[in-house]
Amino acid sequence: MGENRVQEALEKQAELSDLPLEWHLIGHLQTNKVKQVVGRFALIHSVDSMRLLHAIDQAARAKGIRQDILLQVNVAEEPTKFGFRIDAVPEALQEARRLAGVTVRGFMTIAPYVSDPEEVRWVFRRLAELAARERRDPSELAQLSMGMSSDYPMAIAEGATLVRIGTGIFGERPGRPGLDEEAT
Repeated sequence: MGENRVQEALEKQAELSDLPLEWHLIGHLQTNKVKQVVGRFALIHSVDSMRLLHAIDQAARAKGIRQDILLQVNVAEEPTKFGFRIDAVPEALQEARRLAGVTVRGFMTIAPYVSDPEEVRWVFRRLAELAARERRDPSELAQLSMGMSSDYPMAIAEGATLVRIGTGIFGERPGRPGLDEEAT
């Protein structure tokens, strides 16, 4: 189960605690919410800065665990999106490999929204190429979280292992006044 918003995820986890669900945090994570998240999600998809990487590492070490993460890459370099620039990924990955509290399982990206998904194929291809280039062995960086309801077939064709298709399944998210806006 994937969730964009920390508070909603925690509420759903409590409500569904009797079910054998694996939870993924797929939305933007603020550093002030890291302690609430670490250890409660099998995978955090949206590690978008060195500051957040270090905060997750610190919280995981304090709990005596390793947290699986994905580095979010802003492949299209959109100013409104979070994530590492492609040229910053090798340094971030090198730093993450030194940390005792995190394991980088792969990368995540969000392509620009366009009417023709073929126009964003290059974003997915570029992320897959980055993973192939940075992978030290076949099992490392195996996860590519890319593709949403409007473009997931293109993402799958380019190697996505995880897609985020909430709108395609549940429909448009209704606005909820007073809710933290954490979604990407």
